[in-house]
Amino acid sequence: MQGLLLFCLVALATSQSVHYEPGLSPKKTYEYKYVGEVNFGLGKSNLAESATRISCNLKIVGASQQTFILQISDFAFEDFNGVKGRNRFTAVPKLSQRIASQLVKPFMFDYVGGHVSNIRTSAEISDTIVNLVRGMLGLFHVTVKTTQRIYELEEASVHGVCPSHYGAEVNEETKDMTITQVVDIKNCREKAAIYKGLATAVLDDVGKQRGESVLTTVRCVYTVKPTAEGGLITRALGHEQQHFSPFNVKGGNFKMQAMNEMVLLAVNDTAGAVESGPMESKGDLVFKFTDAEINLPIVMQNLEDPITKAAELIKHLAEANRYQIDSTTSEDTIKLYQLLRAMPDEGLDILWKQFAGNEEERRWFLDMIVEINDAKILKFLQARFQARDVSATEAWQTLLLAFNHLQTDADLVELAKTFLSMPFCKSDVDLWHTVVLSYGSLVYKHCAYTTPCPVATVQPLLDMAVESLRIGNHDDMVVSLKALGNAGHPGSLKTIMRFLPGVAATPVDLPPRVLSAAVQSMRLIAARDPLRVQDITMSLFLQKNNPAEIRMLAFIILFDTKPSMAVVSIVTVHLQEEKNLHVISFAYSYLKSVSRSSTPNNHFLSTACNVAVKILGPRYSRLSYHYSKAIHMDWFNDDFLIGTATEVFMLRSATNVFPTEILMKGQFYFIGRILQLMELGIRADGLKELFANGIPGFKGDLSFSDFQAILNVLKNWEVLPNDEPVLSAYSRASGQEWFFADLKKETIQNIVKFFSQSAGKGSLLWAVIENLQKGLSWHRTKPYLIVEVRYFQATILGLPLEISKYYETINGISVNATASINPPLTDRLGQLFTSDISLETDGFIGYTKDFWLYYGINTELFQCGSEFKSKTPVEIPWKFSAKINIAKKKFELDFPPCEKQFNLVSFSSNVYAVSRNIEEPDLDKRTPIIPDSHDEVIQKGPTVERPQSDQILTRNNWTQKDKMCIESNIYGAGVCVEYDLRREFYHDEYPLYYFLGYTQMAVKVVPAQAINAVEKIHFEVNAGPSSHPASAQELLETLSEVGNSTFEAVFNVNAFAVSGNEKPEGYNAVFYYTPEEVKKTQLIVSHVQENSNWKICIDTSMKARVGAKANIKWGAECQSYEMSITSETAHLPGTLPTITAKIHWTRMPEKVTRACTRLESYIPGMALLLNFYQKQEQNARQEISASVVASSADSIDVRIQFPEYTVFRQAIPFPMPPVVLQEFQHDNTTMDSFGRA
Repeated sequence: MQGLLLFCLVALATSQSVHYEPGLSPKKTYEYKYVGEVNFGLGKSNLAESATRISCNLKIVGASQQTFILQISDFAFEDFNGVKGRNRFTAVPKLSQRIASQLVKPFMFDYVGGHVSNIRTSAEISDTIVNLVRGMLGLFHVTVKTTQRIYELEEASVHGVCPSHYGAEVNEETKDMTITQVVDIKNCREKAAIYKGLATAVLDDVGKQRGESVLTTVRCVYTVKPTAEGGLITRALGHEQQHFSPFNVKGGNFKMQAMNEMVLLAVNDTAGAVESGPMESKGDLVFKFTDAEINLPIVMQNLEDPITKAAELIKHLAEANRYQIDSTTSEDTIKLYQLLRAMPDEGLDILWKQFAGNEEERRWFLDMIVEINDAKILKFLQARFQARDVSATEAWQTLLLAFNHLQTDADLVELAKTFLSMPFCKSDVDLWHTVVLSYGSLVYKHCAYTTPCPVATVQPLLDMAVESLRIGNHDDMVVSLKALGNAGHPGSLKTIMRFLPGVAATPVDLPPRVLSAAVQSMRLIAARDPLRVQDITMSLFLQKNNPAEIRMLAFIILFDTKPSMAVVSIVTVHLQEEKNLHVISFAYSYLKSVSRSSTPNNHFLSTACNVAVKILGPRYSRLSYHYSKAIHMDWFNDDFLIGTATEVFMLRSATNVFPTEILMKGQFYFIGRILQLMELGIRADGLKELFANGIPGFKGDLSFSDFQAILNVLKNWEVLPNDEPVLSAYSRASGQEWFFADLKKETIQNIVKFFSQSAGKGSLLWAVIENLQKGLSWHRTKPYLIVEVRYFQATILGLPLEISKYYETINGISVNATASINPPLTDRLGQLFTSDISLETDGFIGYTKDFWLYYGINTELFQCGSEFKSKTPVEIPWKFSAKINIAKKKFELDFPPCEKQFNLVSFSSNVYAVSRNIEEPDLDKRTPIIPDSHDEVIQKGPTVERPQSDQILTRNNWTQKDKMCIESNIYGAGVCVEYDLRREFYHDEYPLYYFLGYTQMAVKVVPAQAINAVEKIHFEVNAGPSSHPASAQELLETLSEVGNSTFEAVFNVNAFAVSGNEKPEGYNAVFYYTPEEVKKTQLIVSHVQENSNWKICIDTSMKARVGAKANIKWGAECQSYEMSITSETAHLPGTLPTITAKIHWTRMPEKVTRACTRLESYIPGMALLLNFYQKQEQNARQEISASVVASSADSIDVRIQFPEYTVFRQAIPFPMPPVVLQEFQHDNTTMDSFGRA
């Protein structure tokens, strides 16, 4: 018994001296084998992938009880680019040597209880190398709890400070513990991830619930052997998997698989101390992002001597795009951006001195430096503004883009403030507006990444607003309020309230344009402080003594806050008691539009609006479009996670026929974010005053007499005040106002003077004409990086994963022109109307747009990933001569024959597996993910392999290739449309597979075989009273006898091919028009050629508000084929307004019949997509009829009858013009005249 007890005590003591908590002995040396690999592709067989593999040996030696030294040896770097089973990993010796040269330096770290911290190494070691070491040391970082098998905690890792979920199990035989760790990187408190370029895109939390574009899982498995010194990690395996799609990951995705593994090789006693040398701290395990702005993902180049290389590229780009857009140079612009970002501070001054004297290179330099996005660009602009060696136009164009593409750290915001006090910035109105608005935009983006955002950033704008109010300067008020609107800082609400009637502590009496700017300045604050904005806008909306326009603008901002059901209910109750029909109509139309919304951000709001519409509908549903209206239309697709929305606001007043303010804006929804697209707004304060007394003779049917009545009133523009704008307009992009202008009376006077017939030699137009007579040559090129959106995330390997989108355009126009005037001008411009004007011109207009989507690893040393690349070049060249005689209403154009083929527009795209490294930047490997054929060369690098025949697997291929041409043997030219599509089809990859594969499409102008050699193509328009040809005269006489009326010829058009002594051939068109109550027109097009009698005759008749009819005949003497089109409007008492249309045919060409039959086969499917219903029934043969019924003020019912079936849909949202719903018009705008429901 005593022996048994002694045995138990010994066993207990032994078990207590062995534990699992990981630790390292300072007296031991540990050797491990380390391998890491990352792979990018679609995860499908037979498709190309790219991958990177690193391997090395690790040696850990103790320096103290808690401090250890890591030594790395035998480092090797390999890459893979091709198809698994056909290609293999290839060694990259130069890059391996470059990385190894830094890894030979020792690394020191603290290690306590299985946790790695305080990594140190030599100061010269790059952050990329330190991050690689973090990935290695991350396999030593594990938390062991022997009292729990399953446990959770928050801890640091390469991915950040994130929740970790652990599961532990002990092998009863070996006593080894297997620990599985899952890192929840979606819910990190401090995530090693960065967004760039999305500051103006608002997060949409509800949209994120519809689907994700990125899903990541991270798992590590550790094998821990218990020892007396602590748990010894004998093997660690990390695995990270990510699914990415530009759309919803459920519909197919790119895949990233990362793995790193560490296996214990040996444990030995430490022989002696290790020399470490001086070191500096590099931080803990959490990944550190560096040089993200410089390391662009779609190019790889040596960045040594960036100033010289940038200068060479600017010269090359300027020369290559001087006379046309060279679509091959668009990648060079991205390289230039990278060089400009990499150069030292003095680089811009050096380049400026080199290019300032060359107009073309100067423009390219100023256009490209806006993408530098750090302090260099601000310092350079400060120097230029102080020296005043740039024009005001150059200054505002450069500053606008530079500020909006700037990084958003606090130091740059402080530096940007200095532009608000520079005298040069205030020397030009447009420049000053740009500076103030752009600073507001910079504050907004800074606050998007800084919480809370200090009020000091927006304080200069607050001071400007307060000062403008104190001195009563309306122009300054508008500028400062618009800038505050761009900034969107909640701290500015108190200042903005001082401009609002009924809200300000001190009563204000300000013009409508200032009040409008004040209300709209809360538009971006609505998302950041919705409750306070709701209080302010609700107060403005409910105060009936406020101007109707201001109440309606407040209503817009109120609903931008996405109010709750309770707030919408309050609005509904007050609308039931509202008397102003403009406010009622505006609010009700908006509520009804939003009630149909399908976008995620309106998910709850649409429900609230639907309830409100049901309450208000019986009373207000038939208000006409003579009142203020708000229209919201949108769509959203869950498969793509993409949607769009459009809003149009028309604000009217009781005394005006036309809207006093119109606002139009669009939104783009993508992957849980909302981006404001282009927004336009127009105010008509001066016109409002001009039309205050009505428009004599205006009927409202938008006829010619209505336009004449409007023109008569506009002639009185000189009575308008000098200091108030006639029209005001603004434009916003991404929610940021970048432009606004006031059209004042003085500007109109200058425009009238510019085009006045009595203007003489001192006028600007006279100078333009003189230059044109001497010969004018002008061209402009504008490169612009439209989109740079980047997302970075750490991986278990310590390598940065990047998802980025780049959208670059180069726009260009070139014009050469020479004019002659006979007789020449002597003293006034009006002589042009009696002179013969000749013009010779050639040139082009076009652009090239390139789009890249990159998904992969991106460092300054190498890149590995998947890349989508598309290119869209458009080029429209011209060359012609013109002769014009305005008095005779005669215009002639002569075009040269088409002698060579050229593309008008083309589009190409493909998806590639890419591998690049800095040691061989020109030998990048780029393989189409879906190879063109099994025999193609897979890699473009030094290692080339061809697939073996027994390795070829069956794929679901889908290809379509075609070329369609329309050619004219008269003019010797044609137009061709060709396309080549190659896809790899996978049902589970919808909709991603639409874009995976080769795409090539083009529209080309091509030479064609002509009957006779074409010398020129002559185009002539005669609008004079005696321009009819003989055959037309005979027709006129016949028509006069039949119709008992005299027709009036409007114009005659000839389009002839001129061939030496041969008779011209081509087409002649004559158009006739009779301005009677029933307006009649006739168009006769004749083929002018010997022995040809082909014609097309189109007769139309139209009576306002009744209907229209067109009869079309063509063929020999217009007798071979015939069809008719009729439309009628009907509105009998007690019925809804209805429009009916009918197409009837008797004889049709066989080709047209086949084309129509083919087109008709698509209609049932299209009808289904558009939510139409279909009913099989026998209708009239050789006829298609349709009816559109205005079922309400903003919706219609549509019914279309085909010979064998009918499609129909009810309550389609559709705003209608006032003429359709005139019965809803009321003379007054109060509820008293409207009556009670």
